[in-house]
Amino acid sequence: MDAHTRQIPRAAAPPPKGERQDGQDWPARSLRHVWHPCTQMKQQAQMPLIALASGEGPWLVDTDGHRYLDAISSWWVNLFGHANPRINAAIVDQLGKLEHAMLAGFTHEPVVTLAERLSALTGGVLGHCFFASDGASAVEIALKMSFHAWRNLGHADKREFVCVKNGYHGETLGALAVTDVALFRDAYDPLLRHAHVAASPDARLAFAGEAAADVARRAAADLGALLEAREGRIAAVIVEPLVQCAAGMAMHDPVYLREVRALCDRHGAHMIADEIAVGCGRTGTFFASEQAGIWPDLLTLSKGISGGYLPLSLVMCRPAIYDAFYDDSTARGFLHSHSYTGNPLACRAAVATLDIFAQDNVLAQNVTRAKRLTERLAPLAGDPRVRHFRQRGMIWAFDAAIDAPQAVTTFARRFHAEARERGVLLRPLGNTVYLMPPYILDDATTDWLAAQTLAAFDAAYDAASAANGAR
Repeated sequence: MDAHTRQIPRAAAPPPKGERQDGQDWPARSLRHVWHPCTQMKQQAQMPLIALASGEGPWLVDTDGHRYLDAISSWWVNLFGHANPRINAAIVDQLGKLEHAMLAGFTHEPVVTLAERLSALTGGVLGHCFFASDGASAVEIALKMSFHAWRNLGHADKREFVCVKNGYHGETLGALAVTDVALFRDAYDPLLRHAHVAASPDARLAFAGEAAADVARRAAADLGALLEAREGRIAAVIVEPLVQCAAGMAMHDPVYLREVRALCDRHGAHMIADEIAVGCGRTGTFFASEQAGIWPDLLTLSKGISGGYLPLSLVMCRPAIYDAFYDDSTARGFLHSHSYTGNPLACRAAVATLDIFAQDNVLAQNVTRAKRLTERLAPLAGDPRVRHFRQRGMIWAFDAAIDAPQAVTTFARRFHAEARERGVLLRPLGNTVYLMPPYILDDATTDWLAAQTLAAFDAAYDAASAANGAR
């Protein structure tokens, strides 16, 4: 068995009664007491939980010592590997100084340093940071800020929002209102304040003879018509710059962002860039918006900002929005808070993450890393079983040429299982396979990851085709 070959332990179902007393039975107890996210619990017996014991670099290690390459960065957050010694050291140092204090009426060095450095990365265009704990909360903060800023400025009629078809911005009620992914939204639809939905710039929607930029301009024209029809009522337009991740890694041309920026300026609406998944270098620049040469009015960050260590999110805003709340009246202030807002440990982890970007010239190194993995995955681009092989920065995706709903489900589950059998963690979005590895893979691991991805695809596609043909 070579260094990368791993066998997956087939965990038994929890025992009907009685539990071990040595403290080592916690994996079996998980299904009894832990409600796992994005999981249909009834299906868990067919795909047992991986009981993790530790992490090291790009690898996760289970309780039996089997290793799995974390090719999706643990839901897109772990940028520099597990147990990164530099981030570890920063957190340990901070732990001995200040673990937490409320940010209302207090401040501390890590939160100030982080806010200053992020603002500097925008050239000071986005001057203030408002902190929270998770991405959905950051989205809700941005929506509330937009509406409240307009109200403070005497435009209380601006209370509507526009999102993009198939866009995803989180699963709290406010974030779901600007999310257009039916799987997450439909059950809660009666509870939502609905947003307007504009056309997607997804390059896969190109007509014959169209380029990605043509699709982007077509989508922008649809947005323009909507803004004109709702003139004076739209508070903000929220977009995922360059890649709509939950939509199946739908990538678009940067011209779309330039068009959205111009339309928001023309119609007096805020532009919100949700960079929770696509920021922190994931698309090739630290902020995805940079590739369009624009800055939004509000920008959300989370996921990779703390290196995948601790919950942290934030909203960056232009000075004009901050100034709209600057007043003698408390009621005109932004009265929003989270208990762990600006947590010192999380902020210190984020500062250490920014240090790694600066000290290791990460963005330039990622260009080389991306080129190698793209070359190793090149067979997929010409495979008749594959549609739309694509790459943007450190994101790769391709669609299996499978359309029947049951076959798509079979493919997704089988691909995940086949990848696990080969020691790789990958979770397809329907028939879309994507890779978002951490920014630390060496050449040998990159080549091995590509080989396992190709092998898992072969096995999963054959299984889905056979299941579809059996009907």
